[in-house]
Amino acid sequence: MDHSRVPVLEALEDFRRRGDIAYGPPGHKQGRGVDPRVAEIVGLDVFRSDVLSLDGLDDRRQSQGVLRRAQELMADAVGAEHAFFSTCGSSLSVKTAMLAAAGPGEKLLLSRNAHKSVVAAVIVNGVEPVWVHPKFDPERHLAHPPEPDDVRRCLEEHPDAKGMLLITPTDWGSCADIEGVARVCHAVDVPVIVDEAWGAHLPFHPDLPVWGMHAEADLVVTSVHKMGGAVEQSSVFHLQYDRVSPEALAQREDLLGTTSASSLVHATLDGWRRQMVEQGYDLLDGAIRRAHRIRAAVADLPGLRPMGREIVEEGLAADLDPLKIVIDVRKLGLSGIQAVEWLRTHRHVDVGGSDSCRLSASITHADDDETEEVLLDALRALTEHADSVERRPPVRLPEPSALELEQAMLPREAFFAPVEHVPAERAAGRIAAETISPYPPGVPVVAPGEIITDEVLDYLRSGADHGVLIPDAADSSVRTLRVVARGANTRA
Repeated sequence: MDHSRVPVLEALEDFRRRGDIAYGPPGHKQGRGVDPRVAEIVGLDVFRSDVLSLDGLDDRRQSQGVLRRAQELMADAVGAEHAFFSTCGSSLSVKTAMLAAAGPGEKLLLSRNAHKSVVAAVIVNGVEPVWVHPKFDPERHLAHPPEPDDVRRCLEEHPDAKGMLLITPTDWGSCADIEGVARVCHAVDVPVIVDEAWGAHLPFHPDLPVWGMHAEADLVVTSVHKMGGAVEQSSVFHLQYDRVSPEALAQREDLLGTTSASSLVHATLDGWRRQMVEQGYDLLDGAIRRAHRIRAAVADLPGLRPMGREIVEEGLAADLDPLKIVIDVRKLGLSGIQAVEWLRTHRHVDVGGSDSCRLSASITHADDDETEEVLLDALRALTEHADSVERRPPVRLPEPSALELEQAMLPREAFFAPVEHVPAERAAGRIAAETISPYPPGVPVVAPGEIITDEVLDYLRSGADHGVLIPDAADSSVRTLRVVARGANTRA
C-alpha cells in the first residue's frame, strides 16, 4: 500500500482549499465564530480543521471512503487485518472491545491490575469478571502482568469464559508474555484482548517489546496519544483472526462511540501512521538510545533507583519498554507523589505518573537534547533539595495478598444496589458499591462488589492523608465509603 498517502489529511486539505461554507455543526463555523481570546491561546487553525465527516471531509454517503482508506492503511502499517479509529480514547475503546467478546452475564478473564476504565466496562457491560491476579513484586511494591500459567488455571476453573483481557505494557513499562497467553487461550478457542494503551509505538522498532498483533493477540487497543504523535483521545482498535467478529466490533463501537467524531483525531492518527512507516525506525532508534542514556545517568544520582531489565532477569516480567523511565525515590525519604510535586513547583517539569514509591517519565520520538537535559537537571536538583521537603505521614503499604479482595457481588449489581455511606472505621466487612482508585495510574484498589478489609482501608486512608489523589471515590478523603446497604442480595 502507498503509505505516503494520508486520506483524512488530504480530504481536510481539499476542504480548506475549496473554502466550503458549512451550515451545520460545528457552530464555530471553522473558526469564524470563535472568541479571539480563545484563538489567541489555542490557535485558529485548530478550529479551521474541526470538520464533520459528513458533508465535509466526505459526502453524505461517505462514497469516497476517506476514513475507510485511512483505517486500511493503519491496519497494513501494524500487521493487523482490520483497524478502526476511535475518538473517545482507549477508556471507551476497551469497553467496546470487552463488549465485542462477552455480553451481559457472560464471563471474561480480566487482569486485576487493569485501569479503572476496565472496571467501568464491567459495570456498563454487565459481564462477570474472573480476576486474574498479577505477578506482585514485593520489593518494589509493584504489580507486573499475569503469566500464561495464571491464565491457564483460571480458564480451567472457568471453562465458560469468553476470553481474556491482558494489560501490557503496564503504566510502569513492564510487559506480559502475550504470545504465551494467546496460545493458552487459543487452545480453548477464546480470544485475547490486549489493552496496549501504552504500546502504540511498539510495531515500529525491533528493539521494543513485541507488538500484540505480532504475538497472536486477537484484538489490540492502543492510545496513540500516549506514546505516539496524535492528539489526546486518539485510539485505535486492531483486529485479526475470526474469534472476534469485525462486524460485532463495529456495531459495539457504534453503540458506545460518538456520532460526532473529531476530524482532528482522525487526521492526526492518519499523519502519525505515515510518519511511523516512513521515519519510525530512525525516530524510535534515537528515542531508545536517549532513554538508555537517561536511565544510566539517573542510576548515578544519589537516592534514585531506575527500574531496568533486572525485572526481566528476575522473572518478574516478560519484557520492559525502555522508553519508560521508572525511578524509585524512597531512598530520598520522599514518596513519588512528593517528588512529582517538587519537580512541578520548583523546576516546571511534569512527569507522567507517580505513587507512594516511584515516579515515571515517558521518553518518545518527540524528545531532544534539550528535554533530556531538562529532565536530568531537574532530577539532580531533586536529590540536592530532598532534605528540605517537608515529610508527610507515610503511606502504609499492605502485603500483596491483602490486595486480592473477595468478590461477593457482581460489580454491576453492587454499583446499582441500594447503598449507604458508612464511616471508614465501620466499613471493614462491607461490600463496596464504588470504585476506589489512587490516581495516577488509576488501578482500582477496591472495585464494586468486593469486600472491604481493614488492611485496604488503612492503605487508602494513609494514602489520602499523604496526598494521594483518589478522584473516583464518593468521598476522596476516604473518611466515608459507599457500600451496599444491608439486606441487599449478595452472592456471598
